[in-house]
Amino acid sequence: MAARGVCARGLPGSAVRTVPVAGAAMAALPGLLLLLAGAAGAAGPGGGWAAGALPEEERCSVERADASLTLPGFLQRFAFSRPVVIRGATDNTVFRALCTKDKLLAAFGQRPVAVDLPFQEYVEQLLKPQDPAALGSDTLYFFGDNNFTEWGPLFQNYVPPPFRIPGTTGAYSFGIAGSGSGVPFHWHGPGYSEVIYGRKRWFLYPPDKAPHFHPNETTLAWLRDTYPSLPPEERPLECTIRPGEVLYFPDRWWHATLNLDTSVFISTFLG
Repeated sequence: MAARGVCARGLPGSAVRTVPVAGAAMAALPGLLLLLAGAAGAAGPGGGWAAGALPEEERCSVERADASLTLPGFLQRFAFSRPVVIRGATDNTVFRALCTKDKLLAAFGQRPVAVDLPFQEYVEQLLKPQDPAALGSDTLYFFGDNNFTEWGPLFQNYVPPPFRIPGTTGAYSFGIAGSGSGVPFHWHGPGYSEVIYGRKRWFLYPPDKAPHFHPNETTLAWLRDTYPSLPPEERPLECTIRPGEVLYFPDRWWHATLNLDTSVFISTFLG
């Protein structure tokens, strides 16, 4: 996958407007990141990222599993048939410590994520709550197919979910997004999404049940305007995942996301 940087999501299935992240030399970063992870004065529960006020669902309707889930159990019950929220299968304490606001800014603050836009300026100037009136094409946040040239020193500390579908390999996408932002309904291959800080609400439909939505409508607008009128049988599976939880979505499942807080997250796409 090609590297991407600051990303504005538009029509699902169309080209995604992106600005490549500069691939500057990062040889000194692994030592700096480990030094930062062990620095005194740990950040609070939110890692220094802003909390939001958007609501969670009344009841999570996605099945949950814990560390007792085995690979045969995953392949039989979930890999090809339905999503699942997994907790406790990995320990990303070190990675989470590196993803506080202060530590990411210290390590990557001057790295460009867009033309003439250092990562620090993105965080300080553009990482704002979503405007409810914004269109999907105006949703701007940092998320993409980050390769190991750009984010390798950070990714080396991430422990991915242990369950892989035979014949696939994983590709990471690391993101930081403001409250109210998200991706409208779309589908692609299978993968995982783990929240490091914040909360991310998911809406999912099986491949044979396409959701009703306008392709340039944000998830926030869909939740406000369409979701309340859906009869029970037309509502999606939904769940809010929190730090330490991983959501698996199967191949071709429709899904939309909504960041309830400023969220730091990492996805592993299986292809």
